[in-house]
Amino acid sequence: MAEKVKKTAKTAAKPAPKKVKSKKKKIRRVVPHGFAHILAGMNNTLVTITDESHATLVWASSGASGFKGARKSTPYAAQVAAKNAAEKCKEFGLESVEVFVKGIGPGREQAVRGLSSAGVEVNSITDKTTYPHGGCRKRRPRRV
Repeated sequence: MAEKVKKTAKTAAKPAPKKVKSKKKKIRRVVPHGFAHILAGMNNTLVTITDESHATLVWASSGASGFKGARKSTPYAAQVAAKNAAEKCKEFGLESVEVFVKGIGPGREQAVRGLSSAGVEVNSITDKTTYPHGGCRKRRPRRV
């Protein structure tokens, strides 16, 4: 039979001292002026706020703001998404933006109003929506 071994202070395994990882303090940049890119699609509205070199600071969308299905494509959902993006960018000290709107969705104007009502100054609004201008060359008629 196996004999029971008594654990003494010497034989008991001592736990290794825990290594404490030091967290690096996140350095927040101060960006007083930026750009807001609004993509207003038929199903969703995306709001991306960037710095002067167009590197993304924060983003928000109607879907990420809690709207699902057909309610994502409403003007109110676009306004809430723009407000959420503006609140997130307050950490960077953003005060004014130039807005670039792209798309033909229902949340175009309301997203811009959401930015301004959140306390961000809108300097200019530019429409970057693409549109066809003649299109590709038609293929030749088929020989009979």
